[in-house]
Amino acid sequence: VFLTNALTSAQQTACRVEETRERFRTELLQDSPDKYDSRDVDRLLKDDALVDSYLTWRHFVIDDALKMIDESFQWRKELGLNDLTESSIPRWMFDTGAVFLHGYDKEGNKLFWFKVKLHVKDTKTVVDKKKYVAFWLERYAVREPGMQLTVVFDMCESGLGNIDMDFVKYIINCFKIYYPKFLSKMIIVDMPWIMNAAWKIVKTWLGPEAVSKLKFSSRSEVQTFIDPEYLPLHMGGTDPFKYSYPPLPDEDFLTPVMENGPIVSEDDVESKEGQSEVKETLEASFNSEDSKKSKKVNFLEDSLRSEDGDKGDAAGRTRGVPKPLTTFKGPLLHVSPAEELSFGSKDTEKKCLIILFNVTKNQVAFKVRTTAPEKYRVKPSSSSCEAGASVEILVSLHGGYTASLQDRFLVMAAEMENNGTQDLAQFWKEVPRANIVEHRLRCHVMESAKPPLSPPGDGPPETGANGQQDLSTTLMRVMASNARLEQKLDSCLWVQKVLLGLMVLLLALITE
Repeated sequence: VFLTNALTSAQQTACRVEETRERFRTELLQDSPDKYDSRDVDRLLKDDALVDSYLTWRHFVIDDALKMIDESFQWRKELGLNDLTESSIPRWMFDTGAVFLHGYDKEGNKLFWFKVKLHVKDTKTVVDKKKYVAFWLERYAVREPGMQLTVVFDMCESGLGNIDMDFVKYIINCFKIYYPKFLSKMIIVDMPWIMNAAWKIVKTWLGPEAVSKLKFSSRSEVQTFIDPEYLPLHMGGTDPFKYSYPPLPDEDFLTPVMENGPIVSEDDVESKEGQSEVKETLEASFNSEDSKKSKKVNFLEDSLRSEDGDKGDAAGRTRGVPKPLTTFKGPLLHVSPAEELSFGSKDTEKKCLIILFNVTKNQVAFKVRTTAPEKYRVKPSSSSCEAGASVEILVSLHGGYTASLQDRFLVMAAEMENNGTQDLAQFWKEVPRANIVEHRLRCHVMESAKPPLSPPGDGPPETGANGQQDLSTTLMRVMASNARLEQKLDSCLWVQKVLLGLMVLLLALITE
């Protein structure tokens, strides 16, 4: 019954998605094709998840969903959102630090900060401010598709002069209309009592879907939603982060730690002045024994120098580490696992594998980066993969660190035209940004395994030295349960067929 209901629900959703698309074509697109950006239209016609997000947000009322799509697509074209870049926005807006992404809440949602005291109402800059907020939202939506945001209005030291109700309404509309299902919660911190009336008006703008997501909090209560490590000092937190630009402070992925120490990334040694001196220093370090402790990575050369040693060590490094069970099929590489690296508290759960399979006819260069480079060792973190071959990358927790839901990994890949003849460091400097394919992985923190309910003598232990028996046992149970459900479903279908036959026979007798 459960499987039947699930299938029925999925079929209904698919039908609603197709009906929404068809009505979009006939009612909105046919008469005025230039009304929207063609890139947004193409995405709507291909991405089921996008259509479903509008339907879900509008409680599967197709008329309401179409109205929302129409408004959001017109807004996107009006702001030129698909072509919006840093250069499209005045530099001073980035410098103020009034809006930025940084940190995570306790549920793993990215924090979108609005420092209200830095906002000054000015009609001359309204359009630029709207573009600025849209820039951050679109940047995050592209980087972390499907991941929600938690908005934090930091109202500490703010007053009536900092409140721009039209701008607040615009921010709310971004989540209410333009980015459906994007808002996790909206936390208002330390709101002055004199603004109570203003926020009562704001509640009417939010609508019933979003009112429940509005949370009012004092500085001492905000830790209910956000851990101290991601709270600024004035909120009782321990986060020393201070906004600065450039670069954009949204925790870009950094080079992780390897077994021989931190990697000096080729991106970190580029500079307009003194670049040749840095290069000479790095080249000299390659020839010294000290380079084993900390060196610039060039795995193309490393693999030639220590190919036999690496092959011998590879099996030992990955022995006992469970293989990923899911795969993301990308244009250059198939990446396993598809979405999450799973870590736990046991020693056997502190290592994961990322397996890359080259599906092209050329060599593919790759890099692995993370938002928490101090926590993880990655080997290899930068190398290349031959056509039709696969590479196993070992990711392990460093020292006494533990994994966090907020940690992310980025796999970067680019096709190499001259197989085996290009220096990887030079290749990454020269490869066009448009040729780089990226895939992101989240971290999943496993709960400690619970002891078995049956007595120890009733059967073999369910945990092996490396945790593989746990996984095998669980999979066997799932498969057995699935088989039983299939049998029940077959029985139900057989009974339905018998009943249908009897009803046809009965109707035939009645008509006679």
